[in-house]
Amino acid sequence: MTKRDLPAELASVAEPDGDARLSAPSAERNAGPLTDLLRDHVPAEGRALEIASGTGQHVLAFARAFPGITWQPTEIAPERRASIDAWAATETLPNIRPARALDAAKPGWAADLGGQDLIVLVNLLHLISTPEAQGIIAETGKALAPGGRFVLYGPFLRNGETTSDGDARFHASLRAADPDVGYKDDFDIVDWLHAAGLTLVEVVEMPANNLAFVSERVTET
Repeated sequence: MTKRDLPAELASVAEPDGDARLSAPSAERNAGPLTDLLRDHVPAEGRALEIASGTGQHVLAFARAFPGITWQPTEIAPERRASIDAWAATETLPNIRPARALDAAKPGWAADLGGQDLIVLVNLLHLISTPEAQGIIAETGKALAPGGRFVLYGPFLRNGETTSDGDARFHASLRAADPDVGYKDDFDIVDWLHAAGLTLVEVVEMPANNLAFVSERVTET
């Protein structure tokens, strides 16, 4: 993914929290609702990949809640990979692997990380370009095992419109800082999922006007 020179207040904000750990208030807020959402979609056991794991707060909560799943966090930024591993080290959890470097917008990574029963992506698509977002979704479709599910969470336009004054201001600020980024449209997301060979399972309204798209790779016959 192209490094975006977004102002700090628009990008993913993370502050030092001891040793190599970074702490993001949004990750702390989202961990509970996201864990609750995943309860309906996580198998009893299997493999899960989190794309753009950020600080590592999410994947730590997921690994704690779903001990039968082996979690693979990924990040493009080395300081965030260090944070992920530092958060993981705060608890003795055998089901969370060391953070792995991944630029998910580049094609080809599914060949090395395929066979996933679950892939999770949180709060990234509004910070990258449309071609990058399409590339991530396309590669995700290839990386899922038959019957595997993709959970995509974040802020989105609804039929081309924002749903609150706060979202309208944030979307406009993103576009002003970089015209290639900003909220993606919910209808476009569904089209991109279908193009990636994924079937939409449900769209869930989440806190703070966010959406979660849950899709599934159809079992091969």
